[in-house]
Amino acid sequence: MPTGFIFDLDGVIVDTAKYHFKAWQSLAKNLQYNFTEEDNEQFKGVSRVRSLELLLEMAQYKATQEEKEHWLTEKNDHYLSLISNMNASEILPGITEILTALKAQKIPIALGSASKNAKPILEKVGLLSYFDVLVDGNEVAKAKPDPEVFLTAAKGLGVAPENCVVFEDALAGVAAAKAAKMVCVAIGDPAILFKADHCFASTAEISPSFVQSLIA
Repeated sequence: MPTGFIFDLDGVIVDTAKYHFKAWQSLAKNLQYNFTEEDNEQFKGVSRVRSLELLLEMAQYKATQEEKEHWLTEKNDHYLSLISNMNASEILPGITEILTALKAQKIPIALGSASKNAKPILEKVGLLSYFDVLVDGNEVAKAKPDPEVFLTAAKGLGVAPENCVVFEDALAGVAAAKAAKMVCVAIGDPAILFKADHCFASTAEISPSFVQSLIA
């Protein structure tokens, strides 16, 4: 049976978390709330709508639907302006090498991300051609930790879920991968991402031999 590889975007391929943080922090000022990097950890792997709900809970602000829609647009516009100058220098260490090795072996590769801006980001950093399937926040109704995004990616690749390997950096993403019965490789703090099958502090620590063992 073929092995399929599914990659999250933020924190795995590129570090866009810093741009999300700045955009949410700016919006939080409108709510007179001091949005911290610790707060931002809860937003990783979570949809934009759910992230806004979390922010409103933090700020103890009851918003109208009109306000919510306005702020969602405002946050995304700000985020898009921040990432407009992204380039290949922002690809996390070792990721291009991993994708190149997988492509050379004709291993099917998918993106499985909550981001609704995944395609333009991959285009900006020059990695779009590596992916056979893109599943992002525009394609699925249920956000992580629901496994829909990864199950949809596996279906698109034509690979059974149990034969897929997911690379994730968020707690919700790890939970989604395990719910989909997939092998999960986490990037980040093992004390937080302990439910993953493997965990590395950074992408730079992932060796070619380790990736090869996942294919085998």
